[in-house]
Formats: sequence, C-alpha cells, structure tokens
Amino acid sequence: MKKALILLISTVVITTTFYGQPTNPAAAFGVKLSGYVKTDVFLDTRQASAGNAIREGHFYLFPDGPLYDENKVDINANPSFHILSIQSRFKADITAPDAFGAKTSGMVEAEFFGTSESDLNGLRLRHAYVKLDWEKTSLLVGQYWHPMFPATCFPGTVSFNTGAPFVPFSRNPQVRLSHKLHKVTATIAAWSQRDFTSNGPDGFSNKYIRNSALPGLNLQLRIPVSENLYVLAGADYKTVRPELKTSLNYENPNTLGSLSGFFTAHLKTKPVSATLMGTLAQNAADIIMIGGYAVHQATDSITRIRTFTNLTTASAFLDLTTHGKIIQVGLFGGYSKNLGANDSISGDYFGRGTNIDHLWRISPRVLLHRDKFTLAGEIETTAAAYGTKDFDGKIKDAETVTNIRFLVAVFYKF
Repeated sequence: MKKALILLISTVVITTTFYGQPTNPAAAFGVKLSGYVKTDVFLDTRQASAGNAIREGHFYLFPDGPLYDENKVDINANPSFHILSIQSRFKADITAPDAFGAKTSGMVEAEFFGTSESDLNGLRLRHAYVKLDWEKTSLLVGQYWHPMFPATCFPGTVSFNTGAPFVPFSRNPQVRLSHKLHKVTATIAAWSQRDFTSNGPDGFSNKYIRNSALPGLNLQLRIPVSENLYVLAGADYKTVRPELKTSLNYENPNTLGSLSGFFTAHLKTKPVSATLMGTLAQNAADIIMIGGYAVHQATDSITRIRTFTNLTTASAFLDLTTHGKIIQVGLFGGYSKNLGANDSISGDYFGRGTNIDHLWRISPRVLLHRDKFTLAGEIETTAAAYGTKDFDGKIKDAETVTNIRFLVAVFYKF
C-alpha cells in the first residue's frame, strides 16, 4: 500500500514540475488513512446461487427459482448460514498543492471482496481517482461510482448490496466533468467497464464495450429545489459489440446501442432523510440490475451473422433513514419489472435474471452507534417471480419465491 501511495504522490510531483508551479505553493502534500473492519452474520431462508448472491452470498441480489425433485419438493427452499468479513476496507485521501488554478485531490480505496468467486478475500480496487476543483468546474479522472449511481444519497442499508438490483450499482473507470450553471450543476462523463461488465456469448466481460470502440456516455443535471431538497435527472448511453465473428468464422459488424434514463429526489430534514429513485434501463446487467439483451435474428443462413435487441427494465426504490447520533432506524423498499424487448427474439439471451418477471424487496434496519463502533441489524425480504420467456422477452406463467435474510453486522471505523 505504501509503495502505491508513493508512486501516486510522485506522479503528482512530476506533473507539477513539468507543467508549472502550483497556484498555492504553501499547500502541502498529505495522506489521510481511514476505513473500517466489518463482519456480517447472515441467515437466508432460501438458496441463492453465485450469480444471484455474489461472493458466497455476501452481495445478495435475489433468490433462486423453484427446483422441484421427483416428489415435487422445491430443493431451493432450504436455508443457509454464513459469516464473512470481506467487506473490510481502507482508504487513502490525498491532498497536494494546487495546479492549473485548481485545488487538487486524490483517493485510493480497496477492500478484501476479491474480483471473482475464486478470488474471495482477495484485495480489490474500489476507487482510484484524481480530481481538480475550480470555482465552478471540477474534473474527475479515474475509477469511481457509475454516473447513474446516486453517490450523494444512496440507500443506507446494512446489507452490502446497497439496494441492488433496484439501484444502478457499478464502479467504472471514467472521465467526469461538472460545471455549475447558476444553481444547476451539469455533469458529462465518458466511462468504460472493469469489474462490473456486460454479458455476452463468452460470458460476462468488458470486451463487448471495448470492441465497440466507444465509451459509455452520461449526461445529468443536479437541480436544487429548496434548501432541503434536490433532484438528479439524466440519461446514459452505451454501445456493445457482442461478437466479432460468427460461429462459421465470418465477421459480424453489428453493435447494439442501449439508452437509459434516471431520476432521483433527495429530501433531508432534521429527523428523517428520504431518497426516491426511478430508472428505465436497457441492457442493464452491467449495473447489477435484471435484464440484458438477446438475439433478434440471424440475417444470413450462410454466414449466421446475428442482430441483437435490448431487454428493458423499469426499477424504483425508496429509502428512509433517521439521523439519531446513537440509534438510527431506516427502511428500504424496491420494485423492478422486466418490460421485455421491442423486437422479436429468436435466439440466446445474455443478461441477468432474464427469466424473472418482477422483483420486490422491503428491508427495515436498526443501527446502534458508540463512537467508532456500530452494531446493526436488518431483515431483508426479497421476492422474485420466475417464469417462461415469451417471444418478446416478457415472462409468462410466473411463480413467486421469497427469501428472508436475517443480518447482523459489526463495524469498527478508523
């Protein structure tokens, strides 16, 4: 960790040397270390496979569908229990002399969540960026929350899922430029994928967006309505190229563009804060929501060149939390719906939960704070309606299954 920090600080020093003296020579370099140790103890009433509950169930999305044996007994209606500390993390906030007339800062954050199921306990990069702040403009370059994630008002769940799959959840390498126009702040971002990726013929990978040769693009506005209320609204567009060649070794030039829109309102009062968010997303598997895309048709029987169509997902959540210094109480509620595709589907599906018609979740929580120590409890109920895929991507004959997660977590912050 020290070597990484020294390398980052050295880079800032070299950049300042070559591009001019800092605006504020008296400002000093500084590194502030922080983080927390967290252990989760949880009991589930229903099974969830690795794709539906990531890292041995720690990042919970939704329960597995029915799996009946010869006696019509649902095998997945069995409980499981686990204890994990892999969310523990540390962060380095870095300050340096001004440059180009802007205040400079940086941040590196990592945890032991790993980058795959086989890498459990492995060190994973969460955030790593540098930022320049002028009076009305800011520039962020590096890995940070996806622009659709409500970073200033995300749900305060005890669960590490932070409300996913009802919340657009992802961290992405990006270039983000914000400018304040009177009271409204406009932000434009260009982003790529790293740990959170799209699905495709070769499984989850960032190669589909890389092979499109285009970054994802995001435009949003932050509008203050009053002293205690602001709204965020924006649109996001990405392009993927699912395959470079067909099964018969012919080039497939077809790409798929996906458009998403989102709206967030955050109200903060002394006793309670409330966040409401709605998302309408195409091909949303990379932001940990249900949906994705599918094969529309094969345009040529000789070459087997395929075209693709988006699956659209509608999702909303409401999160409420009190602001007590010792005891905090909160409630999260979410709903997500598969809206199907605009075109007919004649082939494979690539996504997450593409045989789910809808999801819902409700999870009350209580947190007890004592200085740096926090004891938290949450009861998270998640239901998923599984069914049969129709020709338009919608689901018919759905059967709902439900999981209740009893979660106790212990935090110690430093």
